[in-house]
Amino acid sequence: MKAICFNFEIHQPFRLKRYRFFDIGNDHYYYDDFLNDDIVSRLAQRSYIPVAHTLLRMLEENPDFRFSISITGAAIEQFEQYVPEFIDLLKRLADTRRVEFVAETYAHSLASLIDQEEFIDQIKAQTQKLNILFGVKPKVLRNTELIYCDDLAPVIASLGFKGAMTEGAKHILGWKSPNYVYSAASAPKLKLLLKNDKLSDDISFRFSDSSWDAYPLTADKYIDWIAATPDEEQIINLFMGLDTFGGIQDASTGILQFLEALPRFARDKGIEFYTPSDAITKLKAVGDFTVTHPISDADEARDTSAWLGNDLQNEAFHKLYSVAERVRLCDDRRLKQDWWYLQASDHFYYMSTKHLADGEVHSMFSPYDTPFQAFTNYMNVLSDFIVRVEEQYPLSIENEELNSLLTTIRNQAREIEMLNKEVASMRQNIEHFNEENAPAAPAAEATAAPEKPAPKKRACRKK
Repeated sequence: MKAICFNFEIHQPFRLKRYRFFDIGNDHYYYDDFLNDDIVSRLAQRSYIPVAHTLLRMLEENPDFRFSISITGAAIEQFEQYVPEFIDLLKRLADTRRVEFVAETYAHSLASLIDQEEFIDQIKAQTQKLNILFGVKPKVLRNTELIYCDDLAPVIASLGFKGAMTEGAKHILGWKSPNYVYSAASAPKLKLLLKNDKLSDDISFRFSDSSWDAYPLTADKYIDWIAATPDEEQIINLFMGLDTFGGIQDASTGILQFLEALPRFARDKGIEFYTPSDAITKLKAVGDFTVTHPISDADEARDTSAWLGNDLQNEAFHKLYSVAERVRLCDDRRLKQDWWYLQASDHFYYMSTKHLADGEVHSMFSPYDTPFQAFTNYMNVLSDFIVRVEEQYPLSIENEELNSLLTTIRNQAREIEMLNKEVASMRQNIEHFNEENAPAAPAAEATAAPEKPAPKKRACRKK
């Protein structure tokens, strides 16, 4: 039996306003609220809301249809602010119990490449947000842009995840197929689902391309391609942005009708639909998947060069994370919020200087005219942010001194936690002791005071 595993990702960054050098130290608000409202609201009306309604109909009409969604905390915050009706639709999808919500990094960050503690913090924050909103507890992780390497597997497994999603990169797979479940080489209990990039990109990027030799793509043709894969290949992982439907591919192309027709043709071919948890539970891993250097789903190289491929990106990236420990020490809620928003991988993506086909894709999503303008604007914002961090913990503090301070704080926190537990335990013991040793209440008859004879009434005498 063959199955399709759909994962639809939803992410929108907090885009920065034009921030000049002279604003540093004077203006601590960095975001273009008008632009963010405009983009998120427009995209919601064109794509997110129509496709959510389409998916709800598909679930109602096809009892065996299932899929998964991964949504960042940054996107959720913007939908809550600008398009709350979309959050309501996501709740309706969650209520069907046939839509799995997958874990992400809260800010869609690159923390997994440089800061393990930050990576863990963001995953925990995002999963907590999903639990509060949708009442779900994710079992599978989709890291930012499907970034993965062997070093990450033990960290992901230690957080309790049973599976992770990543790119089926050809230079890693070699002769192997992405259409199987694999186990992580460095954490064998962690199962991996690999994106079938060819079949995913046929929908995401080639659907409306009239020069494509397979154009036009119809639902029956697409399902025929999947059915024609070798019988032993049991899982076809189709990972794409939800904005593919109505966003990247305009609704006028028939993309929503294409999506809605897939379950019917799949049923005719005996093809099922799995969530990621279904796949890792029902299917056995056929072998290890070893990735010594980070891979992603971006560009032909399928590496991290889309975000860290030039000096501009690396300068901004390392300067940002140079203050990570200091930010974690502070209690300034607004500073920590900015810290997460500034980590969004999109900011580094806008700085890419890749050319030709990749360059066109990079510039298509950027609000800046050039990568250099993106770099300059970001560095101005980052400079002001670092000034604020320095006010809390001066950069003159050496790293060793800072680490020592951090260790002391953590040790004190553990000691306080232990003492609180001891106090709670002692209180319970005291209450238990008091209950056991309290004097028994004497019988009512024995304790009742003897009644005094009622005084005799005397008649009033007239004088």
